[in-house]
Amino acid sequence: MTLLDQVRGLLDRAVAETGHPRLVAARRRVDEPLRVAIAGRVKAGKSTLLNALVGEELAPTDAGECTKVVTWYADGPAYAVTAHLGDGSAEALPFTRRDGALQIALGRGAEEVERLEVRLPSGRLRRHTLIDTPGIASLSADVSLRTMAFLDAEGERAAQTDAVLYLLRHMHGSDVRFLESFHADGVTEGTPVNAVGVLSRADEIGGCRLDAMTAAARIAGRYAADERLRRLCPVIVPVAGLLGAAGATLREDEFRELAGVAALPMDEVVELLLTADRFAGSGAARRRLLDRLGLFGVRVSVRLLKDGAVTDAPGLAAALTEQSGIGRLREVLTAQFAGRAEVLKARSALAVLDECVAPGSRAAVEAERVRAGAHELVELRLLRQVRSGRVPGKDGQLTEMDRLIGGLGIEPYARLGLAADASADQIAEAARAALSRWQRIAEHPLSARDLRTAARAVTRTCEGLLTLRTSTGEPPAAPAW
Repeated sequence: MTLLDQVRGLLDRAVAETGHPRLVAARRRVDEPLRVAIAGRVKAGKSTLLNALVGEELAPTDAGECTKVVTWYADGPAYAVTAHLGDGSAEALPFTRRDGALQIALGRGAEEVERLEVRLPSGRLRRHTLIDTPGIASLSADVSLRTMAFLDAEGERAAQTDAVLYLLRHMHGSDVRFLESFHADGVTEGTPVNAVGVLSRADEIGGCRLDAMTAAARIAGRYAADERLRRLCPVIVPVAGLLGAAGATLREDEFRELAGVAALPMDEVVELLLTADRFAGSGAARRRLLDRLGLFGVRVSVRLLKDGAVTDAPGLAAALTEQSGIGRLREVLTAQFAGRAEVLKARSALAVLDECVAPGSRAAVEAERVRAGAHELVELRLLRQVRSGRVPGKDGQLTEMDRLIGGLGIEPYARLGLAADASADQIAEAARAALSRWQRIAEHPLSARDLRTAARAVTRTCEGLLTLRTSTGEPPAAPAW
């Protein structure tokens, strides 16, 4: 029986005994897609990133009343918008679409709306429900507090989201404080694998030059190496959100306009693309292109077309998507969130249980038993301890420990530092070698006590990796403890 199956059964019994509405909601939540919030400072590019991830011009990217409300985007049979109000009621809202983006008529002040729920048919939303949040560090304290209250795991309720994409442009003290608050879940001790940093608007950080993404990658690497930030958000991915959104939604008329620019003599192209103002001043169609792609996107597109690297709209769209970094972000989402979706949802459900049942009750005792026996949760707690510097050991030991317990992904090859196409025999050989190393550390009389405790958990992980054989001899995607 999986961890999530155990939690389902526990919730079923607790709901039958108490009928507590929060337990009912928690039981429903474990069968829903993982909830991933997109958070960051004002104008960090949250709505643009959401559009790029969904692959549709959907979230409005300009200022407006709806940007002050937490908005959920979820898979559904048809387009629909529902407002969940502060008094617990809900009502359908009228909406229109302008240039693809939803224009929602709230009909009331944003302070009266707890959240908006947007449903649409989307294969990309079947695995994750994406939640767009108002910007933190806003000039309006109420707007910032709305996001903090939604994501904070402290107070009267557990966090409503399972994971967060946090958008950074430049490191501010408020960014670190926010991430610290997101991990301040005393019940489950938080975990660094449910937060991924996005160096948003990476093209602007790199000065919109053609090598802007390379420069942004270097900055992301420096942020990831920062000890305090690594503890809270160990993976940081540079993304040009406008480029990703444009790549997913590029239109034929936009391609023709870009091709027309690329057909100009080189000296005219250089002059035209010198600044955003100069390009925008050369016609309404080009102003729209600049709004859609940004100066970096226009420069990249023109270069690709002039060099003959792409010759049609689909080819340009694919190239823009590749250059944007959105593909790398999706890979990280799969490694960090999708692979651990069940354990993250189980973790959230156990937090609700702890709040809703009496200490010492049968449900509380069962919850503690599940938590103590779940190696997945042991790994998450150990990962946090490793990254917060609370586990003694040599740098090489701590790096390997981080990787083995899933810090870079939960697939066997990722845990063992192998290539993605590693065979079952290669995985078994590497797992045996790792098991032998960590058994020696766990049993060595001179190892510090905390290191021995951590080594025993890593040994359990290695033992699990050795059992990963299917009837075909190939390893499954991830361990099932």
